[in-house]
Amino acid sequence: MFFKDKKILIIGGTGTLGQSLVKKILKENPKVIRIFSRDEYKQFLFQNEVGEQKKLRFLIGDVRNYDRVLNAMAGIDYVFHTAAMKHVPSCEYNPYEAVLTNIIGTNNVINAAIRQNVKKVVFTSSDKAISPTNNYGATKLTAERLITSAEYSKGASNTVFSSVRFGNVIGSRGSVIPLFKNQILTQKRVTITDLSMSRFMMTLTQATELTIKALQESKGGETFVLKMPVIILNDLLEVILDEMCKKHNLIQEEIIIQEIGLRPGEKMYEELMTSDESTFAWEMPEMFLIPSAYGQKYQYPNAKKAKKGTYGSDNQKPISKEEVRALLQSEGLI
Repeated sequence: MFFKDKKILIIGGTGTLGQSLVKKILKENPKVIRIFSRDEYKQFLFQNEVGEQKKLRFLIGDVRNYDRVLNAMAGIDYVFHTAAMKHVPSCEYNPYEAVLTNIIGTNNVINAAIRQNVKKVVFTSSDKAISPTNNYGATKLTAERLITSAEYSKGASNTVFSSVRFGNVIGSRGSVIPLFKNQILTQKRVTITDLSMSRFMMTLTQATELTIKALQESKGGETFVLKMPVIILNDLLEVILDEMCKKHNLIQEEIIIQEIGLRPGEKMYEELMTSDESTFAWEMPEMFLIPSAYGQKYQYPNAKKAKKGTYGSDNQKPISKEEVRALLQSEGLI
């Protein structure tokens, strides 16, 4: 088992992905998992959920504070950096706050990891980092570049840095699914940006397993792009409406659908890999691998050269409405 007797730090460990990583890694009998986040209430709730666990340590701290990150990383083998400001409107209206968390915070993680001789660091990025149209995406792109550049600027350090990109995690905080369900029940009205919008979506289980796999596969400076199903927002809404109306004896025709248009910085579709990146990318069954343009050139024996072209939600075949239904049911969301 990869994490047996290892020391793990999960930055942003009380977030949706962070909590899932904790639960998954615990099964492999690590020596300790340090759960680092700035929200004491979320830490309190998570502590209550997991119960008394001798292998867990709950650390209050902000990724913006280098000294605190350095202290939290002492003796650690592997780091998952999942902390971020990620709500698009919040980052648009508070741009420098997003810079402090997403860029300065990531730089703190890099410097602390080198100083503490961490074995591997994986940074969770976003599809919004590709051709960014909003501040959130721009900060994530810069953070990715910091992680990649750390591969050749780390000097004699043996720390391996990599990034993993994925889109929307179904049912996570900020997901439209709980929002739609609440609006249907309380308002009998759903506000939606655009019904023809397409999005990459994956389950929390998939995101967790592939983030761990990216850490295991990394050799230095890579960006891993997780393959994800594409969902049309109209199909998602119709499935949720159908299931919610059946479950709560509502009349579907009475639910008002209101299209409100794109928010500032929002896209009609999402991208996970640019055409330029695809020219030197590798393909694995579950992900693409974009090697660092700098530093050592590694071989990936279980990968083949990727096909040239943008990997976007606008040029991938969306899954059917019944497949959407099965996906939501598999996660207990409907």
